[in-house]
Amino acid sequence: MAELTTSRKAAPKVDLTAMVDLAFLLITFFMLTTSLSKPIAMDIALPDKDVNDTQEPVPASRTMTILLGKHNKLAWYMGEPGKSRPSIEGISQIRKSIITNKNMVAKKNNGDAKKTLFIIVKPTAGAKYKNLVDVMDELSIARITAAPAIDSDHLTSAEREFMVENRIL
Repeated sequence: MAELTTSRKAAPKVDLTAMVDLAFLLITFFMLTTSLSKPIAMDIALPDKDVNDTQEPVPASRTMTILLGKHNKLAWYMGEPGKSRPSIEGISQIRKSIITNKNMVAKKNNGDAKKTLFIIVKPTAGAKYKNLVDVMDELSIARITAAPAIDSDHLTSAEREFMVENRIL
């Protein structure tokens, strides 16, 4: 009798060990040779809770106060609150005002590097965190050298009245 034999050929096997080793070597190489971006921090000054304040007071003529309100609006003024009428702007227009005031203060002080524009940022309850970050970015772009002060607790009655009157509080 005839014998029927069926022989199955074994499927070829591909060894992927070398490919996996190569992938991990490449991943490791690129992780070790890539430089990650370094975080950039900006100095800010917050009001001190102590009564014994050692910081020298800044003259009102060099102080710009920015009041952050709702609807992406802000109000700013130079000098003391209640003595000069604030200007209302959108967040996108503040850079021009900062640079103008910076140049004005530099001109009054004959370009003295120690007597530059000092900024106080007062975010209100209606302001968005993004607006505060945008203003801080604008200060960095305008190259304001003095650390800005952020004060959300001391809104004066004149500032509050102006913001309520103009519907940005």
